[in-house]
Amino acid sequence: MARILPEQIIALVDEFAKLPSIGPKTAERLTMYLVRHGDPTRLAGALNGVRDGLGFCAQCHSYATAELCDLCQDNSRDDDSIVVVAQPLDIVAIEKIGSYRGRYHVLHGVLSPIDGVGPAQLKLDSLVSRVQAVSPREVILATNATVEGETTALYVARLLIPHGVKVTRLAHGLPVGADVEYADQVTLGRALAGRTELAA
Repeated sequence: MARILPEQIIALVDEFAKLPSIGPKTAERLTMYLVRHGDPTRLAGALNGVRDGLGFCAQCHSYATAELCDLCQDNSRDDDSIVVVAQPLDIVAIEKIGSYRGRYHVLHGVLSPIDGVGPAQLKLDSLVSRVQAVSPREVILATNATVEGETTALYVARLLIPHGVKVTRLAHGLPVGADVEYADQVTLGRALAGRTELAA
């Protein structure tokens, strides 16, 4: 049977379809866009740059093109606080807020025994070493509000508290614009427990 599309197009569709959240139809649309309007040379160059020029920061374990990432090299940032996140993209979300000026530490995952991720697979030893060396005023745990994220946060807190550092957790509760009647019990319970006092 004759091939409907050239082998090169089929190969590119297959590669796009391997990406998370990309189904077969989206993979086909992306491929057809690149064939008609895109610059495959620029895309290939960007992909090669990620493969060849990217590593991990020796201090926070985020992505870097040198020994230290740009945030760790920034001397204007505050060494008194470290936000602990699961993945490098979490740093991007916090930086978009524009108000945090401290340091970061990337665990590269969360504890998940069902997926074979235990303490040895996370960047925990280097976090403890950093806390001992730098003695920050506060470590802020910013893992997701999932079972795995909560378990990881509790585990990290138990590791760090004996070193005399203040360990806090991001607040969880009702998002802006949410209706109380539609909130699940866990979210509503956290919102109630984390309530704040209003001043007149």
